[in-house]
Amino acid sequence: MPRKINLTEKIGQLRAFYEQEGRAPSYAEMAELFGYRSKNAVYGPVQKLLEYGYMEKSRNGRLVLTTKVTGSIKLLGTVQAGFPSPAEEELADTINLDEFLVARPEATYLLTVSGDSMIDAGIHPGDIVLVEKGGVPKKNDIVIAQVDGEWTMKYFGKDRTGVYLDPANANYSRIRPERSLAIGGIVKAVVRKY
Repeated sequence: MPRKINLTEKIGQLRAFYEQEGRAPSYAEMAELFGYRSKNAVYGPVQKLLEYGYMEKSRNGRLVLTTKVTGSIKLLGTVQAGFPSPAEEELADTINLDEFLVARPEATYLLTVSGDSMIDAGIHPGDIVLVEKGGVPKKNDIVIAQVDGEWTMKYFGKDRTGVYLDPANANYSRIRPERSLAIGGIVKAVVRKY
């Protein structure tokens, strides 16, 4: 009876190998990585990884890891956001969005935004915010806060009266905690799909 393939475990092992070596493992390295005695035993998992898009074959037939494993995307250069200028596409680097956006993975989480109280800060309903726990917010940091038992996202501020939370929408008012305030984290990035 063939051995059941645990793809999640294999993907984690490939990801760890890639982070250390910067490339896909060979068949022999995969056999060792997956705990198999022979390179032939790797064939089954490789076929599944190809089928689900975690690996692909290059033009010369070599196995390569896809961004589903590496998380990296090609960085092709810069684009002018002011006056138009000729654009030249050249591979500048590859970028891993986790490495680019997340400084402390163990303290980072994502939330989907509902409501429009931060719309003038460029945060819209349906956006995803990347939040880092454990920091001490400074004035005008965007925070996730529990105010009097209710969670919200607002600008953080402090004055002689105490802490306040400001919206980025004129239709909403400043919030001052009456009973309790807990900071759940500081917003570090916003992700929007068009």
